[in-house]
Amino acid sequence: MIHIHEKTLQDLEFSTVLKQVSEHCITVLGNEKALDITPFSTKELLLNNLQLTNEYLSTFYNDNHIPNHGFDTITKEIQLLRIENTYLEVHGLKKIVSISLTTNEIVKFLKKFEDYYPSLNQFASHIELTKIIIEKVDAIVDRFGDIKDNASPLLFDLRQNINKVKGQINQSFTSALNMYHGLEYLDDIRESVVDNRRVLAVKAMYRRKVKGSIMGSSKTGSIVYMEPETTLKYSRELNNLEFEENEEVVRILKELTNFIRPFLPLLENYQDFLVAMDVISAKAKYARSMNAILPEISEDRSMHLRDAYHPLLYLNNLKKKEKTFPQTIELQQDSRIIVISGPNAGGKSITLKTVGLLQVMLQSGMLIPVHERSKVCLFDRILSDIGDNQSIENHLSTYSYRLKQMNYFLKKCNKNTLFLIDEFGTGSDPELGGALAETFLEEFYHREAFGIITTHYANLKILANELPFMLNANMLFDEKTLEPLYKLLIGQAGSSFTFEVAQKNGIPFGLINRAKKKIERSKVRFDATIAKLQKERSKLEKTGESLKLNEKKKIKEADKLEETNAKIQKKLESYQELYDSNQRLVYLGQKVNDIAEKFFDTKQKKPLMDELFKLVQIENSKRKKVTVKEKKVIKAKEIQVKQEAEKVVTVIREKKKEAKIKAIQAPKPKVSLKIGDRVRMQEGRAIGSIDKIEKNKAVVNYGIFTTNVSVDQLELVEAKK
Repeated sequence: MIHIHEKTLQDLEFSTVLKQVSEHCITVLGNEKALDITPFSTKELLLNNLQLTNEYLSTFYNDNHIPNHGFDTITKEIQLLRIENTYLEVHGLKKIVSISLTTNEIVKFLKKFEDYYPSLNQFASHIELTKIIIEKVDAIVDRFGDIKDNASPLLFDLRQNINKVKGQINQSFTSALNMYHGLEYLDDIRESVVDNRRVLAVKAMYRRKVKGSIMGSSKTGSIVYMEPETTLKYSRELNNLEFEENEEVVRILKELTNFIRPFLPLLENYQDFLVAMDVISAKAKYARSMNAILPEISEDRSMHLRDAYHPLLYLNNLKKKEKTFPQTIELQQDSRIIVISGPNAGGKSITLKTVGLLQVMLQSGMLIPVHERSKVCLFDRILSDIGDNQSIENHLSTYSYRLKQMNYFLKKCNKNTLFLIDEFGTGSDPELGGALAETFLEEFYHREAFGIITTHYANLKILANELPFMLNANMLFDEKTLEPLYKLLIGQAGSSFTFEVAQKNGIPFGLINRAKKKIERSKVRFDATIAKLQKERSKLEKTGESLKLNEKKKIKEADKLEETNAKIQKKLESYQELYDSNQRLVYLGQKVNDIAEKFFDTKQKKPLMDELFKLVQIENSKRKKVTVKEKKVIKAKEIQVKQEAEKVVTVIREKKKEAKIKAIQAPKPKVSLKIGDRVRMQEGRAIGSIDKIEKNKAVVNYGIFTTNVSVDQLELVEAKK
């Protein structure tokens, strides 16, 4: 059974998250329900709700968008349906039709795309689809919200008679209007409307001459409004008919309401379903606003939050267009408690709150802004003690309140607990408070609880260093400016940089030295050592990053060189084969030439034949017996090597030709030479320096000798510096 204390939700500002989620709701009831979100009590419920939100989030990134779930609240109509002999007005009936249509559409859609949204389809599968209510209401109420004439035979007859009587009223009124207008008894406006009835605008002096009922008069009293006597009887008849029509409409609405009343549980399900969909949609929209995801949920007790953002800080900075620094933190069985230390304003509390808030959000069915390779686990209880909790109402000091909290922690803390404590041990005498805090921390450690604490106490840093499953950590600071880098470094305690920060803020050096003398020398040395280590660590971090970049570049360059080397090696082997073959032929040619010279001198055929035969035998002894097929392969290979060599030679020759042509076509720009410049003759190799320049002639010193040369024949190698 999962339980997260209300105090923890307050400490982590969970209500602010809920307010932001509720702003994404599109219904009143959805908004209210979003504000009441609490962590789920069972793992099964939680995992199901996380899956629902994750599936809804995916609809924003594909073409299968879930239909709109907006609706008008029918809470009042549901209450009326619970009371016998009540009836629903037309507006209420229209809302019921609308909510039925919306629900039917969404349920059908989820069924159709079951492969894409299996959890959402399962969530909607218990909703019964029915068109009976829609069809029944549509048969009685038209699209303008009026009861149809054919809703009942009696209503049809009544409305026919009403229209007939209205016609008679208009006819009789028109005839009276024309008659009295001809007698000039009427004012210029002739007629008006009083109490929804047409009346004659009679001049006050002629009111006794007009037969009818006085309905009123003008403000000045010059006009009297009268209903003609001929229309009075028709008006009475119309009133009676309209009364009967109203009674019949009420009767029809009661009958329709009684028809709908058995469907009350279904309508409640409809509304609850759409409210739940609104909350799921709001969670998904909130997740999209900060690129949140559903991380892997591990079965074992280990969590690894990679590039985790504090949701409230991230969204706030997004509005201001400022950067938010993510944190990476890991808790496992062999590193289950992390003690974060270091100066204030470095991000210790934010790191602690980030872990706590993300855990609470996840256990409330919300996606969290972390890297996709993050891993989380679930805790049965999350305990927190964050901020200054001095209670004026309870007359408790900060320390008294904290002791009360620690007592609660000791009662509830076990291996399935995550505890978060900010500024652990503060509020009392540093020595005594630190000792008590150390005892509490040891107790949490032995109970195998997971936790993160922030502290300035040296004894807690030492304890974290001594216990095997507890780690020190600190927030990195720039070693020169002492500006925070907002990056958590695991494995080393942080210095409070007390004197360094004081010096940076302009406190006189003499006062700082006096302060140092007032405290134990060993304490200063310990803090200074930590500060020095942190600075070294910061440098190593930067150096490490630089080395990693260089290593990547070197690996790429090595791969390229290896590839190039392989190609060159292959070509060298081919050229070596060609060279060996040519050398053998040169050797044979030399031998044959020597034999020919001997024959030329001696003219003896027998020694000539013996020498030639011997030479052929020697060469044949070196040969291997090869098949015709192998001969063809060797020949083809030789041809290929020769062709490649010729291509290379041709390319080199072409390049040399182009270079010569360019050299001829584009004369080099003349450079003004001066004494001391190193020069050489055009097309020459020897380099000398100019000793003297006179009338376009230069004396060039080559070390061993000097020579007079025309300046135009010289080219600059290196100008004098």
